[in-house]
Amino acid sequence: MCGRARCSLRADDVPRACHRTVAPTRTLDIDRYRPSYNVSPGSDVPVVRREDVSDGEGYVLHCMKWGLIPSFTKKTEKPDHYRMFNARSESIDEKASFRRLLPKSRCLVAVEGFYEWKKDGSRKQPYYIHFKDGRPLVFAALYDSWQNSEGETLYTFTIVTTSSSSALQWLHDRMPVILGSKESTDTWLSSSASSFKSVLKPYEESDLVWYPVTPAMGKPSFDGPECIKEQIQVKSEGNTSISKFFSKKGAESEDTKPKQKISCPELIKTEHTEDLSEGAKSEEGDKDLKFSGSSHSQNTSMLPIKREYETFSADSKPALANHDQISSNPGKKREKAKTADDKQPTLFSYFGKK
Repeated sequence: MCGRARCSLRADDVPRACHRTVAPTRTLDIDRYRPSYNVSPGSDVPVVRREDVSDGEGYVLHCMKWGLIPSFTKKTEKPDHYRMFNARSESIDEKASFRRLLPKSRCLVAVEGFYEWKKDGSRKQPYYIHFKDGRPLVFAALYDSWQNSEGETLYTFTIVTTSSSSALQWLHDRMPVILGSKESTDTWLSSSASSFKSVLKPYEESDLVWYPVTPAMGKPSFDGPECIKEQIQVKSEGNTSISKFFSKKGAESEDTKPKQKISCPELIKTEHTEDLSEGAKSEEGDKDLKFSGSSHSQNTSMLPIKREYETFSADSKPALANHDQISSNPGKKREKAKTADDKQPTLFSYFGKK
């Protein structure tokens, strides 16, 4: 299945991407084309189709809507571009919507990449699939024309799909028919019906790559370079780290060795630096991860800091401990207040006088 693609090419670059070495005999409706990183059915996309001319064979650069509307559709019917935006290669010569288009209505669609979703329970993660060297992908497609009740002629196309390649079966069971050479585009565009079926197969070359992208691009209105920005998975170890920390502190409490006192600011700096360095490693060295994730939360990282601060306070401020003992024993409380009155008035002596 192919339901989203990136087509941000310039219109005049499309023929070259489709391995056409001569200029088109004509162009049609190219002013409707709007480059986009998130093309969906119903969008206007430039395609290359064959045209017979007096001195041989040429081609037309024609902007059409993605999502086939068969010519036999009723004129009063509202066109639905999501019904036939793909055509299964295994049955295109059986279904009436596609069979009659095979002899003379084959065309080429050039895009920079396409998107596919991986189901993970109730969650769906989109992936961007493209050529490693950045060259455009060329899809096999079929086109048709339909006239509405107002007499307007609408040209539409559908992308031909096949079973997924061995490398992409983990992601989806279908993929578009990718024509990776001039020979294959020539075969699809202009060969006889007996030979064009040879190109309707999965693309098995290793130069097709992919990576996860933001789920926000699932909305057709979401567009721009952010659609193809790679999402890096950050492995979360929050609960594991906390349990390790507390088990470590428990072992230290049973140890008779003197504890090293660490100031609170130094500890905060150490924890923060470790989090940043781990994030940098994920961004720079973990490009093959497939799902996005999140780093430790701020609250999780502060729990060890709070514990260390309390331990430090208990070790370095015995006066605070004495105060707790005085508060728990009224008799000792008065005695302490009395001895403190010999040197400097305290809050206890002040309230005693009152």
